[in-house]
Amino acid sequence: MSKITFMSGEKVPLEMHKVRMVQKLNLLPVEDRARKMEEAGYNTFLLKNRDVFLDMLTDSGVNAMSDNQYAAMMQADDSYAGSETFYKLEKVLQDTFGMKYFLPAHQGRACEHIIARTLVTPGSVALMNYHFTTTKALITLSGGSVEEIIDDEGLKIESSASFKGDIDIEKLNEAIKRIGKDKISFVRIEAGTNLVGGQPVSMQNIRDVSRICRKEGIVFVFDASLLADNLYFIKTREEEFKNSEIIDIAREIGSLSDIFYFSGRKLGTARGGGILTSDEKLHARMRELIPLFEGFITYGGMSVREMEAMAVGIRETMDYNVISQTPVFIEALSNELISKGVPVVTPPGGLGCHVDASRFCEHIPRNQYIAGSLNAAIFIASGVRGMERGTLSEQRNEDGSEQMADMELVRLAIPKRVFTLSQIKYTADRISWLFKNRRLIGGLEFIEEPSVLRFFFGRLKPIGDWPELLVRQFRKDFGDSL
Repeated sequence: MSKITFMSGEKVPLEMHKVRMVQKLNLLPVEDRARKMEEAGYNTFLLKNRDVFLDMLTDSGVNAMSDNQYAAMMQADDSYAGSETFYKLEKVLQDTFGMKYFLPAHQGRACEHIIARTLVTPGSVALMNYHFTTTKALITLSGGSVEEIIDDEGLKIESSASFKGDIDIEKLNEAIKRIGKDKISFVRIEAGTNLVGGQPVSMQNIRDVSRICRKEGIVFVFDASLLADNLYFIKTREEEFKNSEIIDIAREIGSLSDIFYFSGRKLGTARGGGILTSDEKLHARMRELIPLFEGFITYGGMSVREMEAMAVGIRETMDYNVISQTPVFIEALSNELISKGVPVVTPPGGLGCHVDASRFCEHIPRNQYIAGSLNAAIFIASGVRGMERGTLSEQRNEDGSEQMADMELVRLAIPKRVFTLSQIKYTADRISWLFKNRRLIGGLEFIEEPSVLRFFFGRLKPIGDWPELLVRQFRKDFGDSL
C-alpha cells in the first residue's frame, strides 16, 4: 500500500494489487436489515452472511488470498503423516522467525489450548498486556487467572502514544515480586491488543519483557496473530527500524520469545495455526498434546492445501506493500469518521477501526450493553457487520454481576485486500449519519445468555422501540436509497 499525493494535494491510499476475482454483494433495504437484526437476536455473530453488505466482523479467515497462494494449494502433498507440505511450511516458519520447532494446530485458539494445558496450573497467574476472550477463558478453565499490566496509555481512547499495547515494566516487576515467579504460568504479549483498539507493541518493550522473563526464569509467550500490522507499526513508528527489512524485525521478535504462536486465519491469510519454540523441553511437553487434541504432528488439524497457502502467505507477510494496506485503510476510515465528529480510538491501530461507543451513545446506561446496541444500529443503518468489543464480550463475575469492560468499542475490521476505498467511504458516511441521529439508539437486554463466550451465541432484545424509530428516520433522510 502506498500513499500517493494527487494534484489536489489529497493523499489517497493506493492499492498495490489488482482484483482478478469478485464475489457478489447484496445490500438489503433498511426495513429488511432491521428484521434480520431482530431475527439474529441483535447479535451480529448470528446474522447470515447473505444478509450482510460489508462484513467487518473480523479479519479471521476472511482475508483475500493471493494468486500465488491459490496456485500453491494445487501442489499439496496429501498425506496423514510425513507430508512434504508440512516440511515446506516448517522451513518457511523457521527461516522467517528463526525458531527451531513448529507444532501445527487447526487455529489460534487451539494453540492457546495447548499452551494453557502445558503451562497453567490451578492458582497460577498469567500476566499480559491485555487479555483476549478465548485466551482468558482457556486459562480460567485450566484453573488459572489473568492479570493485565498494560501501560496506562493503552486504556485511553484518545492518545498520541505510538505503542499503546506495551506492557508497563514497573507493573511487571511489581507483579512478579508480589505473586512470586513460581506462581506465574507465563507472561504474554499480544501483538496488537484486540480488545482495546488493535494497538501495537514496540520492539523495545518486547526486548524489555523478554529480558525480565529470562532473568526470572518465567516463560515468555508471544501471540503473533496480529503480527502483520504490528510489523508495519514497528517499521513506521519506531525510529530504530525505519530502514530495517520486515523479515529482520520478525526474526528478532522470534529470538526474544520462548513460545510464539499465531492464528493462520490472520497471520499468513490461510486457515490454521501454529506454535513455534526453540526450547526443547517446552516443545516436548506441547508435542504430546497435538495428537490428542489436533491431529498428527505433521498436520495438526489443518488441510494440507491450507498449509501450502500458509507457507506462501507467511512469505508475503514479509512484504511491506502487503502488510501496509490494512493499517492505511484503517487510518483512512478513522480519519474520515473523526472529520465528522465520530469518536474513535486514536492513534488508529491495526485489525480495524474502533468506534468509541461510550461517547457515541453516552445516553445509554452501561448495563444495557452500549457497544452491542451501537453495533446493531450500525448494521440497520448500513448493512455493515461489525463486532462488539465491550461488556458484552466479557464474562460475568462468579457472583453473577457484570464485569464491566475497560472500553466499550465497536470494531470495524478491515480484512486484507478485501474492500475498496468507495466501500470505506460508504461505511464512514452511514456511521456519520447514525452519529447525528444517535439519540434514537436505545439499549439491549439478554433473552438467552450462555455462561461462556456469550457474545458468540447470546440473543438479546431492544429496550423500547428504537430500531423502528431508526428505520423511520433513515427513510425520511434517504428516501428510496438503500
